[in-house]
Amino acid sequence: MKKIINPWTQLSIDYAGQKSYLDDLFQVYPTIPEGIREPNGELWKDVEKAFEKRDNVMLMKNLLKLDLFPIKDSYVAYLKRDKTALERNPATSARLSGRLYEMGLDKIFARCSEPKETNRQIGPLFKRWLNKKALGIQPVKLDEFLKAKGNAVLDASDAEMMKFAREHLNYKHNKGLDFIGRFNGKYVIGEAKFLTDFGGHQNAQFIDSTNTMRMKNVKAEKVIILDGYLCSLGYNEMYEKFSETHKDYAVMSILVFRNYLYQL
Repeated sequence: MKKIINPWTQLSIDYAGQKSYLDDLFQVYPTIPEGIREPNGELWKDVEKAFEKRDNVMLMKNLLKLDLFPIKDSYVAYLKRDKTALERNPATSARLSGRLYEMGLDKIFARCSEPKETNRQIGPLFKRWLNKKALGIQPVKLDEFLKAKGNAVLDASDAEMMKFAREHLNYKHNKGLDFIGRFNGKYVIGEAKFLTDFGGHQNAQFIDSTNTMRMKNVKAEKVIILDGYLCSLGYNEMYEKFSETHKDYAVMSILVFRNYLYQL
């Protein structure tokens, strides 16, 4: 028996499977990789000196000052916040430094210069899309949003949106929102996600969104604007299970979001 899912989720799946989904999505999320990160020249000289002297602590201290540390390790985040921990934990300094010496300076430099990951550039693109009047109306600041009689989209900071949702919509979650609007007299709140691949962090983002939207007694329609690999899988287990269990709000592609709002 075919499982019942939210019609807007189904429409999104159909769009991805039958139309130029990726081409159209690129107009919203033009995820062009940024240029390489150029490490500070003087700081890099200090890295080179410490590397040549095999000075574990100084090598680590200088590399931790860069935007991107060259190796992934569970202890790096702690060391970034507490530089004094390097002297107190010589074995950890030696373990990580050993990996760095094995890599060599050229590879270290290449790793430290890598561009930001595409999925970390997504957030501002959704608001930029809204500000292009993609929904047919220009987002407005809070005062004008409150005074507006017709359809309106709120243009506000994360903190302002959270405050508004708590005061006016009985929203009690600590997670920020990407969208607050009012269409045909109904408030709509939502989160926008672009999941670029399978796995840990991406799945966690999806689950985080479902927890936000699972809140009861919110005085608004609840939407997850979700794009990426889930649409390509059709009845993906995670997507399907979520849609079956939570029919009181919708998961949909940004490419059908406009139609959803105007039919409320």
